[in-house]
Amino acid sequence: MFNLQPIHLGNELIKIVPLQEADFDKLFAIASDELLWEQHPNKDRYKKDVFQIFFKGAMESKGAFIVYDAATNLPIGSSRYYDYNETDKSIAIGYTFIARTHWGLGFNKALKIAMLGYAFKFADTVIFHVGACNLRSQKAIQKLGAIKVQEIEMAYVGEANRLNFEYHLHKEK
Repeated sequence: MFNLQPIHLGNELIKIVPLQEADFDKLFAIASDELLWEQHPNKDRYKKDVFQIFFKGAMESKGAFIVYDAATNLPIGSSRYYDYNETDKSIAIGYTFIARTHWGLGFNKALKIAMLGYAFKFADTVIFHVGACNLRSQKAIQKLGAIKVQEIEMAYVGEANRLNFEYHLHKEK
């Protein structure tokens, strides 16, 4: 059975730990960087009241993680599994953000590879929803081999609907 919050995920660059209520301040310290959200559909997520809504959704998802730099043990971001469909053998990975200090250094890719490795033990397809204006994330997902399959309006927890591109990545057989 797919566990949305496995406790032993990571690799040489990152540690992925199930998110706890006590992690709010650590994550908000990263999320309060306005430039982090520059291409994101919700550009105001750097504001505490807006981030609180995001964090509440993360906790309610029961699939969210805090991500640590394995070398320093400092928090660098978050991601989550959601929308597991046992019938379709699919799972979504998203709501990911990484501190700008760790951009371009392989941390986002390491995070996705670790999460994909676990997901593909149970699913044949991993789905990514990426904001229509988030070119940085679109390119990162495409580098992993994900293919854009549709454009959809998505409801973010406690936020307005946003245009997203849906990408699929299929398990190699």
